[in-house]
Amino acid sequence: MEVNGWKIEPGADLVEAELTEAILTEALLSGANLTRANLTRANLTDAKLTCTFLSFADLSFANLTRANLRDADLTGANLFSANLNLANLFGANLSGANLTGANLTYAGLEGAVLHRAELTLANLKSAVLHGVDLNLANLFGADLSYADLRRAILRRANLSDANLSDAYLIDAYLIDADLTGANLTRAYLTRANLSGADLSGADLTSADLEGANLIGAKLTGATMPDGSVRE
Repeated sequence: MEVNGWKIEPGADLVEAELTEAILTEALLSGANLTRANLTRANLTDAKLTCTFLSFADLSFANLTRANLRDADLTGANLFSANLNLANLFGANLSGANLTGANLTYAGLEGAVLHRAELTLANLKSAVLHGVDLNLANLFGADLSYADLRRAILRRANLSDANLSDAYLIDAYLIDADLTGANLTRAYLTRANLSGADLSGADLTSADLEGANLIGAKLTGATMPDGSVRE
């Protein structure tokens, strides 16, 4: 298969390939090298991209619905407003990636690395983020409702104004995280480590805080599980 003069196949060398708006539905690209490739608005629905090198690739507005990106290298990739609905990103490296406004509903990200990733206003509703590394990630205003964040590492992550209603944060590591104004209604925070976290103005109505560590946490203006507001 050739697209724009580039041979598209597993393990192909596609470094800096120009594939803007390319139709690559169900493409077999496992292990291919797409470092710094331009895939803006490309259609990669159901594409096989396991172990593919996509570091610093431009995937802005790309359609990656149901794409298999397991163990892919997406370090520093631009996924601005990309559609990753139902995508498999288990074990993928997304360190420093730009996922602003991306759609990650029902995406599988178990064991993925999103250290310092930009996820402002991203949609992660019902996403599987079990054990994911989100240290220093920016999740301002992101929708994480019903997301599985068990044992997720969110140290110093920015979750201000994020929607975490009904999210599973059991055993999550949220030391020094910014949760100002966050919606944590009915969130499961059993045994979560929230020491030093800023929960000012957060809504914790009906949240489960059994065994949670709140040492040094800021709770000014927060609505507690029983409906009371901290002064």
